[in-house]
Amino acid sequence: MKRVLIAEDEAAIREFIVINLRRGGYDVVEAEDGARALELYDACDGDIDVALLDVMMPNVDGLEVCKQLRSRSNNIGIIMLTAKTQEMDKITGLMMGADDYVTKPFSPSELVARVDAIYRRVAMNAVQKPSAEDIIELGEFKLNLRSRSLTKNGRYIELTQVEFQMMEYFFTNHGAALSRTDILNKVWGSEYFGEEKIVDVNIRRLRMKIEDEPSVPKHLTTIWGVGYKWII
Repeated sequence: MKRVLIAEDEAAIREFIVINLRRGGYDVVEAEDGARALELYDACDGDIDVALLDVMMPNVDGLEVCKQLRSRSNNIGIIMLTAKTQEMDKITGLMMGADDYVTKPFSPSELVARVDAIYRRVAMNAVQKPSAEDIIELGEFKLNLRSRSLTKNGRYIELTQVEFQMMEYFFTNHGAALSRTDILNKVWGSEYFGEEKIVDVNIRRLRMKIEDEPSVPKHLTTIWGVGYKWII
């Protein structure tokens, strides 16, 4: 069952989203505010594939719900619903663990396409079989493809699905300069039509987790005019 949690306080918008997601084959769980969204997530025992969270909601806002959901699960896909004027909220949501954002107003086809893309990643990761080489070891880092985990000098580093896929891409192409488009196509899919800056924000988030000095990265380096490179 493909299950989506939608948290949106405006009833008309919520109904519009629910109708279109159900047409797309999703089982939809509705919440009118952030607090209710967290209650429903727990009531479903975490059996939610994707969460759509409006940033501006009463009681508990979407950013806090995102933070709480990500603390409960690294596997759930999270999409923030933002207004054009909420540029900083987009970045904040991504830094808190969101996988993507959709800017209001949006078309039904755009919304369902974004949910489909996130759901495919969630489903793929749930059944994906590791390659014959289960562990990729680069310097002090070990990436385990079976347990989908990363350690640095034996210390476990918690990664979201997006972060793990990015690390796997870098580790299997270490020393190569990867463009933002390369990363976007590999991790978000070739049909993704969002903005490339989502790559930059996730790079920032990764550096905060893996680098000793995130502002002066030693491993996840910027190749100006091209993209990023993993250096051992």
